[in-house]
Amino acid sequence: MDKVALVTAATSDLGKAIVLELAELIKGVAVHYQTNREKALKLVQELKDRGLSAVALAADLTKAGEAARLVKEVERLLGRLDILVNNYGPLLVKPWTDCTPAEVETLWRANVLSAWETMQAALPGMRRRQWGRIVNLGYSRVEELRAFPTIAPYAMAKTSLLILTRTAARTEAASGITVNMVSPGIVEGAQRPADTEIPAGRFARPEDVARAVKFFVTEEAAYITGANLVVAGGWKL
Repeated sequence: MDKVALVTAATSDLGKAIVLELAELIKGVAVHYQTNREKALKLVQELKDRGLSAVALAADLTKAGEAARLVKEVERLLGRLDILVNNYGPLLVKPWTDCTPAEVETLWRANVLSAWETMQAALPGMRRRQWGRIVNLGYSRVEELRAFPTIAPYAMAKTSLLILTRTAARTEAASGITVNMVSPGIVEGAQRPADTEIPAGRFARPEDVARAVKFFVTEEAAYITGANLVVAGGWKL
């Protein structure tokens, strides 16, 4: 595919796995990082060794305007942006009664508004080309409207992101743009809740989640939009 992708938080284990899966399909990748420049540059070199165009771009996605600036930089340096993967989304594990307004606001900006801004910035180019793929990362229980006493700001934000995902899917379908969500369960190396009985018998590997993202990018998934694909090995079913 003659396409260019942006993956946010690409230096995380999951972000890197997504980048490497997409690298098998496309010609260019923008690697977003927050602070780990060395790791981002190493990943960029790995992509260039595979023959791809690649750049590492820093942005603090908790700050207003940074997400839109990031997209514009991708378009300037790589010429276009066809595939957007909003992987950035930090988790806060803390009793909701102890959370400060500043913490709630930061989680909201990181998980929802950063994706809102990247999507708003990327959509005009996708509409002009009549082709686009947007994949937002949720979490496995994003559709459960229930109490989450220890991760309330995160759960609230991710459910809002699902609403945004489906709203964009509805409005952009006529332009050849799909917008979907991939929702991981417990990924290896992540914080583990007390109840970790998983029917599949193991935690998710980053590659499991990355392959789901890759599927939504392919032409085989061109008629799928507004979907939420849970990758959790049967956890909490």
